[in-house]
Amino acid sequence: MSDPVSSIPNLGPASEAAFARAGIRSAGEIRAMGADAAYLALMRSGTPPHFIGYYVLVMGLQGRPWNDCKGEEKKALRSRFDALKAEALATPALSGLPRALDEALDLIGVRPARK
Repeated sequence: MSDPVSSIPNLGPASEAAFARAGIRSAGEIRAMGADAAYLALMRSGTPPHFIGYYVLVMGLQGRPWNDCKGEEKKALRSRFDALKAEALATPALSGLPRALDEALDLIGVRPARK
């Protein structure tokens, strides 16, 4: 059996469930994809973008504590995160609607049918 997502330092059951919704079921898959591609898959599957979630993943893949990211390294990660977020938002949502509209409908409690 492959190693669970939660075997990556800093990631727990909530991360494991979010990655499963994105079709990623093992730590090995995340390692093979890399942090950027894995986090992009999360956002494309409907997980709202959150900088802390992104850098927690990056730090975990490096075997570092989640709060070890500081200074220039954190600024560089923020730039990478912002680029990933822009890429994810440019991709249509799973519903086929523009992502911003899909998210707005979700925010007010109106979820379009998933394709």
